[in-house]
Amino acid sequence: MNRDRLKIFTGNANPALAQEICQNLGVALGQISVKKFSDGEIYLQILENVRGADVFVVQPTCTPVDKHLMELLLMCDALKRASARRITAVLPYYGYARQDRKDKPRVPISAKLVASLIECAGAHRILALDLHAAQIQGFFDAPVDHLFAAPVMIDYFAPRRPQHLTVVSPDAGGVERARAFAKRLRAPLAIIDKRREEANVAEVMHIIGRVKDRNCLIVDDLIDTAGTLVKAAEALLDKGATSVSACATHAVLSGSAVERIESSQLLEVVVSNSIPLSEEARRSSKMRALSVGSLLATGIQSIHEETSISVLFV
Repeated sequence: MNRDRLKIFTGNANPALAQEICQNLGVALGQISVKKFSDGEIYLQILENVRGADVFVVQPTCTPVDKHLMELLLMCDALKRASARRITAVLPYYGYARQDRKDKPRVPISAKLVASLIECAGAHRILALDLHAAQIQGFFDAPVDHLFAAPVMIDYFAPRRPQHLTVVSPDAGGVERARAFAKRLRAPLAIIDKRREEANVAEVMHIIGRVKDRNCLIVDDLIDTAGTLVKAAEALLDKGATSVSACATHAVLSGSAVERIESSQLLEVVVSNSIPLSEEARRSSKMRALSVGSLLATGIQSIHEETSISVLFV
């Protein structure tokens, strides 16, 4: 690998993950200055030469979403104007991904708008992790490499696989993701049919599949308020499940999410470090974070060396 031409930069969203990626690749994290004017405007400067370089910008657009998205756009624009040969936006978490369609009159398709902004800012390609909907890849005209945290999660759960395991999708939209887990863990699949009345409010309706006397593992892409997750766990236990654990790639954990998880009957909640955990989440007795640094580093190396990235899906 030509490390002289490979450069990695990050903003303030998740510098620890970017540093871990650099350690896996054996390169130094790029020098950048990110400041704020007194009125809140972001001032950004790349502090090293990037002319002709293959540059990767690691920036999940997590809370505060708009600030971190703006940092990403400014970094891409600065690198473009500094004559970087190629700019790849590495998005461990893609904010606005849940607004991926018109489900009501007169609403924006925000996920498409964000994709257009990232490309307009100068990104030549995208490396994303567990998009909320795989179709978001089509919102970009640039090439998109879509990685999954499933191998990291399965490596954790496989040695700890309990007897009588059932993998559970918390909604119909997550069936494909849960089915892939079930296949790898050699377990049956169950589905929770729910109806969402409004944003961040979900009502569990009924369960499809056998969960009685089973150890259930709920598989999702993200945990936001944890309301859906806790209700799903309650519904499974009401149907006779022996225990309920959960895993999700993105620990958004807004509002009282950690408190809800702590007071719930969930046995364990496993997430990744795509989004930095709050101090409260790190102290939680039920939460465990797995690193996706090595996974993303391998994806970056494959893109840089122009080799196949499909080995990461085996």
